[in-house]
Amino acid sequence: MNNSIKKKAVLIVADSCGVGALPDAEYFGDEGANTLSNLAKANGGINIPNMERMGIGNIADIEGVAKNNNAIGYYGKAMETSKAKDTTTGHWEIAGLISEKAFNTYPNGFPEITIKKIEEFSGRKAVCNKPYSGTEVIDDYADEQFKNGSLIVYTSADSVLQIAAHEDIIPIDELYKICKKSLEICNEYSPAARVIARPYIGSKGNYKRTERRHDYSVPPNGETMLDRIKNNNLPVIGIGKTSDIFAGVGITDNRQTNKNNLDGIEKTIKAIKETEEGLIFTNLVDFDMLYGHRRDYKGYKNALEEFDKYIPEMLENLNDDDLFIITADHGCDPTYKGSDHTREYIPILAYGKNLRKNVNIGIMDSFVSIAAAIEKHLLGYTKLQGSFI
Repeated sequence: MNNSIKKKAVLIVADSCGVGALPDAEYFGDEGANTLSNLAKANGGINIPNMERMGIGNIADIEGVAKNNNAIGYYGKAMETSKAKDTTTGHWEIAGLISEKAFNTYPNGFPEITIKKIEEFSGRKAVCNKPYSGTEVIDDYADEQFKNGSLIVYTSADSVLQIAAHEDIIPIDELYKICKKSLEICNEYSPAARVIARPYIGSKGNYKRTERRHDYSVPPNGETMLDRIKNNNLPVIGIGKTSDIFAGVGITDNRQTNKNNLDGIEKTIKAIKETEEGLIFTNLVDFDMLYGHRRDYKGYKNALEEFDKYIPEMLENLNDDDLFIITADHGCDPTYKGSDHTREYIPILAYGKNLRKNVNIGIMDSFVSIAAAIEKHLLGYTKLQGSFI
């Protein structure tokens, strides 16, 4: 590695912002999904001029966004090699690790033995235990929780066990302890990628999930670019839920967000200003959690427009030899049926003050191309295939 020039890479995952159904989307029940294009159409257009400058309009047909023959950097999209459409698999592939086998999912709920072990450890009864909308499950089971102090356990199309609890009934520290142990139980009896603590507050008809969500994830089953960058004595700063997704592996500085996307954006800008080298890896989860899954295409549009406004400040604070990438990890089309993720291409928008301009990288055959580009940029080499720089 050449240490003569300090440089950093900034990687921002706009969680779930896919740009069109993959060729195999029909096998996932996602034909016709296109998160960005469909939400723009549903809103009568979207105003994202800074991503337009980066070439987002050249990747997909987006109402309100023009094609740009003078894009300021690289633009294109990538296919997912791993046969899944969940957050964990998507992020791991972005970091260079392809999942040969999809995580187990539980469309009929978790096995009885798993629930029994959670109940025995927590001393609390578990209710629900089936796929459910995260907001509807609270409305339907909160009364039971208030009456008996139960755990509201549910899942989704993802490989995830979620536990919702009112903060006045089950204190947050207790909920975290139960979720951490539940991941261990799942590992033994019914493997899952994540266990998520879903605290909420409020009263009947006015429940609200709080920002104190916490994800407990299984560690990556192989080496990622985070490990390789860290092993070259460079910092790896995880912002938002990034560290949770990798179970902290390869992260040297975990900067959780406590509020919303804007908190993540502000923490990213601060990190850009104060960091000379290494990787800043940000996940902006509101796009997925608050708007995609809830099929709120208006909220999704507003959140994207808010994010877009801060891009110039990010780019202006880059050093000459830095690399800046915006991408996604899967789709979650807010105009599509159901409430689950959608199997889609992800966008790649890349910029650097000293990088070439207006480069169409086309369709990359794996998300791994992002890790390859970042490793080549930071380390001067990569053993991964598909670097677009």
